[in-house]
Amino acid sequence: MKRREFIAALSALSVAVIAPTGALALSDAQAKSLVDNVVRDINKVISSGKSVSGMIKDFERIFVKYGDVPIIARSALGADARRVSKSQLNAYTKAFQGYMSRKYGRRFEEFIGGRIEVKGARRVKSFHEVKTTAYLKGQSPFAVDFLVSDKSGKPRFFDMIIEGISLRLTEKEEIGAMLDKRKGNIDLLTKDLKKAG
Repeated sequence: MKRREFIAALSALSVAVIAPTGALALSDAQAKSLVDNVVRDINKVISSGKSVSGMIKDFERIFVKYGDVPIIARSALGADARRVSKSQLNAYTKAFQGYMSRKYGRRFEEFIGGRIEVKGARRVKSFHEVKTTAYLKGQSPFAVDFLVSDKSGKPRFFDMIIEGISLRLTEKEEIGAMLDKRKGNIDLLTKDLKKAG
């Protein structure tokens, strides 16, 4: 499995919000604890021996539990999120959640035999960076940095940087291209996201 495929497979857990501003009460220990839990659950799925459909369900549970899905979905939509109604945004968010879970949850089967280890955390500006190392079968270990904030009221990660690539920006480009293809029609995007992935 190539590193780029691993990056894509993790992006559902990490597409996210623009870096938060303002003072936070979040500590390094709390940020690290969040990522410890994320990594524990990911490693469990990798080694569970479940079917692909079972892993997809587990993947969606992880995504919803540790990611602020409404903010993540809005960030992926970009500036277009400001022009849609509340009901349209809610429908898009639900469709986005399912789409991401199906699209990337299927990749868990390829992670079998690999693992992720949490190394440490530090404050960076208005958020926290938690460093981890990913080990994949037949690959050299590589760094995965989780960016964590409590902007939504609880600790949540809002991006991951893998070998210099921001998954938030990668997914924003992806959803933007899908919307452009549909001439900016959010309802059509939502409809298609329900079947995609």
